[in-house]
Amino acid sequence: MTAAAPTQPAAAGARGWLADFVLLAAIWGSSFLFMRLGAVEFGALPTAAVRVAVAAAFLLPLLWLRGLGPQLRRHWKPVFLVGVFNSGIPFACFAFALLSITTGLSAILNATVPLFGALIAWLWLKDRPTGSRVLGLVIGFAGVALLAWDKASFKPDASGVAPAWAVLACLLATLCYGWSANATKRYLSGLPALVTATGSQIGAMLVLALPALWYWPDRTPSLQAWLSLVAVGVVCTGIAYVLYFRLIERAGPARALAVTFVVPVFAVFYGVLFLGEAVTGWMLLCGAVIVSGTALSTGLLKPGRRVGAADAAR
Repeated sequence: MTAAAPTQPAAAGARGWLADFVLLAAIWGSSFLFMRLGAVEFGALPTAAVRVAVAAAFLLPLLWLRGLGPQLRRHWKPVFLVGVFNSGIPFACFAFALLSITTGLSAILNATVPLFGALIAWLWLKDRPTGSRVLGLVIGFAGVALLAWDKASFKPDASGVAPAWAVLACLLATLCYGWSANATKRYLSGLPALVTATGSQIGAMLVLALPALWYWPDRTPSLQAWLSLVAVGVVCTGIAYVLYFRLIERAGPARALAVTFVVPVFAVFYGVLFLGEAVTGWMLLCGAVIVSGTALSTGLLKPGRRVGAADAAR
């Protein structure tokens, strides 16, 4: 009894962040679907701007009701900066990419986020990786190269966007995500998740406002497009980022970034179910290579772990 007691809070804590982890993956998997539906009519920059504006409008009253406004005022500069790189640039990049490539492919490319997170932690935070983590980086980026090779054409397709530019836009977005996760842990650690989530959306909104107005569509978007952006703003951004920043606090940036392993599963399912998208064997194979490399590079998959556990049990 006394030996088991200390493990109960830890188990409860693990269950807490695992529940957030799965819920966040399911929510973010749907964001590619909603962004696709919105971007077709709004365009990339207006889609991103409306998304963060809706999220900010949803989160700001909650922030004030919780009495957290003073904390946001004290830390607004780093929070806004993280918002630009964690929401503003990535959302615009993915909205642009979804005009040309499928939601499933976009989500698989999104799974490279932990690769960039591990690489940036190595270069910036001097978090030296082990040999297996370096191998994971090599494997992961090899998977990206194989997947991108199939979309290497810079010739515009029927959408007017070249697939290669769409792939590069996705990779720029994941690079921004990787930097933001490390910056959040280094500069915003200890801040309530609601403060970081709200402030980051406000910062992204301020940066995207003028470009979005400049590229605002001449033709009024349909009700479906508006509802898609409301859904992606409230659920996939407002609620999801509270979960995400809470996950960083509870489980650390590496585990939080690892949610991108599971996001493609939901995104591919939603794309096939609602958009009739095709899933190729090559896409799944490259996705498996990327996920395997990412798991190694973040330390979530450690060669010999099972053997070590067995030895310890003896």
